[in-house]
Amino acid sequence: MDIDLITNVLYAMVRTGTPLLIVALGELVCERSGVLNLGQEGMMLMGAVVGFIVTLTTGSLLLGFILAIVAGMLMSMLFAAIALGLNANQVATGLALTIFGTGLSAFIGAAYVGTPITGLEPIAIPYLSEIPLIGKMLFAQDLVVYLSFGLFGLVFWFFKSSRLGLTVKAVGENPHAANSLGLPVMRTRYLAVAFGGGMAGLAGGYLSLAYTPLWAENMTAGRGWIALALVVFATWRADRIIFGAYLFGLASILNLVVQGLGYPVSPNLLAMMPYAATVLVLVMISSNVMKSKMYTPMWLGKPFHPHT
Repeated sequence: MDIDLITNVLYAMVRTGTPLLIVALGELVCERSGVLNLGQEGMMLMGAVVGFIVTLTTGSLLLGFILAIVAGMLMSMLFAAIALGLNANQVATGLALTIFGTGLSAFIGAAYVGTPITGLEPIAIPYLSEIPLIGKMLFAQDLVVYLSFGLFGLVFWFFKSSRLGLTVKAVGENPHAANSLGLPVMRTRYLAVAFGGGMAGLAGGYLSLAYTPLWAENMTAGRGWIALALVVFATWRADRIIFGAYLFGLASILNLVVQGLGYPVSPNLLAMMPYAATVLVLVMISSNVMKSKMYTPMWLGKPFHPHT
């Protein structure tokens, strides 16, 4: 492989891993608060279809991204109202949200399938984008990729150094103890769920407005489920999540590269590579069971009511 091919592979790796990184960071915040939302796939699809329709109708990519985020947040609030407000089972509610979002997005977007739009264009930073190998990968991307870098840094700092991050972790570890100390448990959980929904909507919007600027049913291709697995196998740590997201992106691109080079490998086997590689490597990272338990939120998926 020559240097130009490697440069292009690294560039495509970051683009492909970006929606997964965004949605996984949102789910990380949600789960750190003790809430398990399995509706990522449905929220992403709703963000994708709403963002696409708004952009196609108004011609504004910015408005499309904003309403994609809003769509994801509204879907997450539906989940929160049922799972947190009514103390329903979080796993069942999340699965229902995915089914609902998948069906509703297909219904809303039925008339727009395959319609192309002008997507978000890359912006190369002068001089920095010319650095060999990493220049194009890091400094010739679109605005949402740059935003994802900032979101990663923000979430990493939030849990490592901020008081609010400590509050979220306390709520996820033991909401009863946090409530007795006067911490706003339910408000924290609602805000964490809303943040996760907004990130899922943004990730979906990125797929339909930048990565492949068109709408197609189920265009998330399981990324919501991969994000859920990513958070667990990364032991709820942002630094491992970014590694797993870009690993998924790299495996996806190598799939296309291997086919392009003409190697006699089954296309079905190559298509499986991103999912298998992500799970396999992150399982290896998480092989230390005791260390994994140390990072697992103790109250993850368990209902809480301030009067119980």
